[in-house]
Amino acid sequence: MTKNALGFILIDAPHSALNMGDKDPAAAYENETPVKAIRRDGSIIPYVSAQAWRYWWRNTLEAKFDWPMSPVIRGADVAFTSANPFKYPDDDVFGYMRATKKKEEGTLTRLSPLKTSPLISVLPQKPTDDFGSMTRGHEGEPVLHQHQFYSTVLRGIFSLDLSSVGIFSEIARTGYKNLDGKYAAKPEIKDAIATSGATKEEGESWTLPKPERVKRASEAIGALPYLNGGAKLALHLTDVTPKFIILAVIRGGNHLFMNITSIEPGKLINMAALKQVITDYKDIILSDVFIGRLEGFQDDLKQELESLRQKLNDVKTLHLLSPKQAVEEFTKTLAEHID
Repeated sequence: MTKNALGFILIDAPHSALNMGDKDPAAAYENETPVKAIRRDGSIIPYVSAQAWRYWWRNTLEAKFDWPMSPVIRGADVAFTSANPFKYPDDDVFGYMRATKKKEEGTLTRLSPLKTSPLISVLPQKPTDDFGSMTRGHEGEPVLHQHQFYSTVLRGIFSLDLSSVGIFSEIARTGYKNLDGKYAAKPEIKDAIATSGATKEEGESWTLPKPERVKRASEAIGALPYLNGGAKLALHLTDVTPKFIILAVIRGGNHLFMNITSIEPGKLINMAALKQVITDYKDIILSDVFIGRLEGFQDDLKQELESLRQKLNDVKTLHLLSPKQAVEEFTKTLAEHID
């Protein structure tokens, strides 16, 4: 059974427009920009797409940890990366699909070991319409424009499959045919395999050395305290690093912390739900549970978290830290869970 590093995060977005949608045909202005939102039970729920979150994440890994990014190859109607996970860690962690019209090359795909949800507002919102105008150096009537923003907390979950980071198969199945014999024999791939130190036993998958697998997994999660990105930063400048985070390694793939939020503004974590999942699934939680909260964010949770830690003392060890400290301490344990 696979081992997954699970993460649950809350991002404070007090004056934000992090991901914009397409123009509303009913909009009053031609250049009016709405935020992306879900409609549920008559309410508006702003969100940031998983693709946007992953884009911030990838860029942060490049900037903070100097990850070399896999070059994008473009055709008339297709685009794909180099599909070289030996050389480019983003091809490994974020997955890829290489499909060309050349029959002799075939199609290569890799399921992303890093899986993410969208970042979704915990509370319903009524986005604010903000009007602006272009008047600098402009004669006559100003050019009006409008966009939306909101004040909320965004929640997201992710998992990183520790059993697949740095391991590449040739199984003839969509998502698992990461490479094949012909592709592995190409000079640039062959050289990358040799340089990486990857090994392959007869009929088995290619496997990178454990130190490289640990490095890639640790840095992937280690990027979270440095996340940067989002739309409208010149006007709203939202810090998208997690202000609250829960991290643990489990056996299996289900996300235990998916439903632990509360709609009570001062206490956005349902402590009863969190206690229940840790207690019920203690047999598959392989690591300690690391919880990080930034002072000044959801301060009402402080005493409840300490009480929860004491109640679960005989069930599972909880570490109560800052978000950055929680990430740093958690990533130090990953080598224990990577074979």
